[in-house]
Amino acid sequence: MSITSIARNFFAPRLKELERYATDAAAIQQRMLRYLTTNAKYTEYGRRYMFGNIQSYDAFAANVPLNTYDDLKDYIDRMRHGEADVLWPGVVKWYAKSSGTTNDKSKFIPVSREGLKHTHYQGGTDAVAIYLGNNPESRMFDGKGLILGGSHSPNYNLPGSLVGDLSAILIENINPLVNLVRVPKKQTALLSDFEVKRDRIARETMHKNVTNLSGVPSWMLSVLTRVMELTGKTHLEEVWPNIEVFFHGGVAFTPYREQYRKLITSPRMHYMETYNASEGFFGLQSNPTDPSMLLMLDYGVLYEFIPMEEFGKENPTVLPLEGISTGVNYAMVISTPCGLWRYIIGDTVRFTSVNPYKFVITGRTKSFINAFGEELIVDNAEKGLAEACRSTGAEVSEYTAAPVFMDGEAKCRHQWLIEFAKEPGNIEEFAGILDRKLQEINSDYEAKRYKNITLQHLEIVKARQGLFNDWLKSKGKLGGQHKVPRLNNNRDIMEQLLRLNNTKNED
Repeated sequence: MSITSIARNFFAPRLKELERYATDAAAIQQRMLRYLTTNAKYTEYGRRYMFGNIQSYDAFAANVPLNTYDDLKDYIDRMRHGEADVLWPGVVKWYAKSSGTTNDKSKFIPVSREGLKHTHYQGGTDAVAIYLGNNPESRMFDGKGLILGGSHSPNYNLPGSLVGDLSAILIENINPLVNLVRVPKKQTALLSDFEVKRDRIARETMHKNVTNLSGVPSWMLSVLTRVMELTGKTHLEEVWPNIEVFFHGGVAFTPYREQYRKLITSPRMHYMETYNASEGFFGLQSNPTDPSMLLMLDYGVLYEFIPMEEFGKENPTVLPLEGISTGVNYAMVISTPCGLWRYIIGDTVRFTSVNPYKFVITGRTKSFINAFGEELIVDNAEKGLAEACRSTGAEVSEYTAAPVFMDGEAKCRHQWLIEFAKEPGNIEEFAGILDRKLQEINSDYEAKRYKNITLQHLEIVKARQGLFNDWLKSKGKLGGQHKVPRLNNNRDIMEQLLRLNNTKNED
């Protein structure tokens, strides 16, 4: 009997519990509301908003305001200094560092003990349970799992807290038994220098029996590329003959899918998407033939949704889970056992099913680029361009930017198409200043640019005069409130503009 056969008995009962998602969703969410308000009623936030008197969702929505990170920042800063019972009971030790807001380079998301156990780790457990249920021939536990992690950031530490990437926090606090079935060793997984880490991971794992992968597609591809360089093999299954599944999340998988298909040609290879953010674990792909994910209802998280047509209004409609409709774009709002209350996470989703609730991530509430985990927002772009213009005397009239996805050598970059009212004397100097400023104000962009490992230096393409107006005119959107999207997470608009730019230039 294989180790996987034994492990399967441990995970199987959970599949029965997950079946209740299709029939008892409202009751499960009501239970999560009671769990959250009961546990937090004696915190400062709970007393302020009378959690002890809340008996229903309507009362919760009436009492507690919608929040962004900036709304909760003062509470979180006090928690990071060691104050107890602020947003969640007790002292919260760990904080996941994420990309910042308009006012700050980084956000620090509380990660409580309850959040680790009931949300993040439960998500990992359920991912395995669902995968084993879908794949009765799996032997994943008869080998090792290659799990990529981030690093700690001791320079950010305050006396009452520790800070790191979410993946590093998960590895640091994981059950020691899991270390028996994972690689690389903990010291390697938590290294901060990714160039060194990537090489060490490749050397530590290339002679192991790796059966499964977990991590962000862009980072994982970089590591696997190094494995192939060191081994001289053509396909990954030549290195790891029993490789069978990649649990991926963090950025959209679509741009990388074809590269993984070329790298791993085994017909036994599977891919499973997860939605595990710094703020919590929210979704799992339960059907390998359906790209939508199952909304995880019993992780201590209460979900609410704002129709995107009302997002940004002073008093938008906010719906509980049972109030949503399929096919509508919503901004997701969460309350969690980490002390995030009615928190607008910034992601947008569209439901494809309600029995059970399944969804796809449709983007962000703001224009952004997050193809490689860099979470570049328009505010970052505007500040970067302002600094480049100030330093070079240039003037920008219009611009847009999009990712250039990884090639076979795991190289990628951002491409900026800029129409100058006044050109800089040196385009490369302008690009360098812009790149450095973006790193200064966005910690995730800075991390991805580190030593050019995953994200290469940005590229600037000069647009001819009138290009953006011509594009808007071709779409029937010239004038009024219509604008060219500043940042795009795919290349659709960029390719249209480049074709138009080249066509006119040739004329």
